Amino acid sequence: MNLKVAYQGVPGAYSHIAAQNVYPDSEYVACETFAEAMNRVQSGEVDFAVIPVENSTAGRVSDVHFLLPKTGLSIVGEYFLPIHHQLLALKGTKLQDIKTAMSHPQALAQSAEFLAAHGIVPEARIDTAKSCEFVLEYNDKSKAAIASVLAGKIYGLEVVAENIETMKNNTTRFLLMSREAIVPEYDGEAFMTSFIFKARNIPAALYKALGGFATNGINLTKIESYLEKGSFVSAQFYVEVEAHPAQKSFQNAMEELKFFAENIHMLGTYYAAKSR
Repeated sequence: MNLKVAYQGVPGAYSHIAAQNVYPDSEYVACETFAEAMNRVQSGEVDFAVIPVENSTAGRVSDVHFLLPKTGLSIVGEYFLPIHHQLLALKGTKLQDIKTAMSHPQALAQSAEFLAAHGIVPEARIDTAKSCEFVLEYNDKSKAAIASVLAGKIYGLEVVAENIETMKNNTTRFLLMSREAIVPEYDGEAFMTSFIFKARNIPAALYKALGGFATNGINLTKIESYLEKGSFVSAQFYVEVEAHPAQKSFQNAMEELKFFAENIHMLGTYYAAKSR
């Protein structure tokens, strides 16, 4: 039986491409929002969700650390997808015909230099591939979409300009999410572990909470803060470290963390992507 994999967007979206690359020969389920994709995993409708979390050019994509504790999902992997944006329009359209380009705000930000250089006005839409549908609906050569080659093929649009992203190493990182925590046995390979915690309300709590990782030689690759709903003082922290729970150094660091933190929520341990 084929796996069912959820992603946010419509066919041709970069999340769709990532899902195909990570889980080939599966059934891919398009969702309107990240929350819907994750909830479908939680309910058992699908097996995995492939969710973008950050881009090398435009930064954070989605507040996955805010959604994950609510759904109870676990992170079971990561995937890095090189992103190449195409300027797509109705067949026969010339670059000089295009006045506006529609796409997700991330794609617009990643293509800002090209748009500015050609006097094209960016228009934000909910999704890259969905923007192709709008181009068809408008049936106007002055309007284009910024999306993938796959999206152009699906919607029958023509590539007017290829690879228009500002940074040619433009890459999006995706997290792979499952209902069940799948923690591989430690085998000496590089691992990532993600978790969330709330610092205690004492002076230098964050410094003290994370000090154990420094003294135990564990590298923190990410730390992001966000406020709990309805509060301006109760901050939570999303953390990613290069470690596996079976390592003594990680265990020692977590013991120290517990003295200065509360509500520690482990999100998953998974192999670090080779492309890291």
